[in-house]
Amino acid sequence: MGHLRRGWALPTSTAVDEYRAASGPHKPPSSPALHARQRFLHLPRLPQLPQLLHLLLLLLLLCCLAPPAHAHKPSDSYLSLTVDGTHIDGQWNIALRDLDFAIGLDGDGDGRLTWDEIRAHHPAIAAYALRHLTLASAQGACTVAVVEQLIDRHTDGAYSVLRLRADCPGAITALSVGYRLFAELDPQHKGLLRLVHDGRTSSAILDPEHARQTLSLAAPDRLGQFAAYVKNGVWHIWIGYDHILFLLSLLLPAVLAAPGAPAASLRAAFVDVLKVVSAFTLAHSLTLTLAGLQLVALPSRWVESAIAASVLLAALNNLLPLFRGRRPLAAFAFGLIHGFGFASVLGDLGLARASLLSSLLGFNLGVEAGQLCIVALFLPLAFALRATRLYRGVFSGGSAAIALLATVWLVERAFDLRLLGG
Repeated sequence: MGHLRRGWALPTSTAVDEYRAASGPHKPPSSPALHARQRFLHLPRLPQLPQLLHLLLLLLLLCCLAPPAHAHKPSDSYLSLTVDGTHIDGQWNIALRDLDFAIGLDGDGDGRLTWDEIRAHHPAIAAYALRHLTLASAQGACTVAVVEQLIDRHTDGAYSVLRLRADCPGAITALSVGYRLFAELDPQHKGLLRLVHDGRTSSAILDPEHARQTLSLAAPDRLGQFAAYVKNGVWHIWIGYDHILFLLSLLLPAVLAAPGAPAASLRAAFVDVLKVVSAFTLAHSLTLTLAGLQLVALPSRWVESAIAASVLLAALNNLLPLFRGRRPLAAFAFGLIHGFGFASVLGDLGLARASLLSSLLGFNLGVEAGQLCIVALFLPLAFALRATRLYRGVFSGGSAAIALLATVWLVERAFDLRLLGG
């Protein structure tokens, strides 16, 4: 049934400019014999190999630039479990928009969820959630119940908060978690699990491909825990469309020596990309660390609005000379804000207190690894197309599309509105 919608109403598709090389009308052949032969064969003229290569590269580049249909990020939920003897206390945060899509919470169909509508569906929410979650110890399955339902707000909207209580048949030395939430609706959905026992924290990412995982409560596997945070970091940068579009907006001019003039060499483009990416990395690593250590905190609404504004300015810089020649400086300045955005997700996931620095380092390295994958895909494609009219069209049209989307994000986040129609 497709991906779960992330807003009250989201676009069913995103407009992407189509570019094609214009070729003038061909003069018909003057030779009657040749003309007759062409009529007989009825063979279409095949494009030359370089044209096919350019079109293929353009399609791949557009995949990098095309804004997603989701308002901000794909579907995910946050499951936190605390083990004490044979008992488990938990909290499960599930986006109300996802629940509305799955079981229908909007009783009057006006596109807005009220507290009365949500409260009326408490039994349905609890039943749906518990059907898709199983907990088990080595002695057998645990009995799980929802003891309370609340509402909380994350940076991407309101969430239903389910307070859980589970009783297991024996002492828990390892916990098996089966997770199938929204599996029948969205194969991209992720459950971010945080398990706490005896002051130690471990984490895991649950999805349809890893629907059942067993976490040991013995001395934590430091390497495994570090790897889990690296994976979380990679996942977050890949779903952080605003971060990706900001970075790509700054990288689009890297293969141009001047507006409309292609870069002379791949080395020159690589050096330009290295400066921008290094500045962005240094800045967001700094604020991610400060926020992760709880030394600095900013309101999430301000942070998300500022991130949208940074995407807008980066895209407009490709259309207007706002800070050309100073893109690394802009990447650093705006990267400070993006670091707080990364930290908000890390806060939802939870840092392992016993290994705070290593967990923070793992998450940050994951963000960098995911970012480098994006750059490694973008740069060769952009360099190969840099001298074509296709790239010039993508440069201007893509930047305009990103600026428009960022404007919508900015208004939505600053004023807590939903503008994208579904």
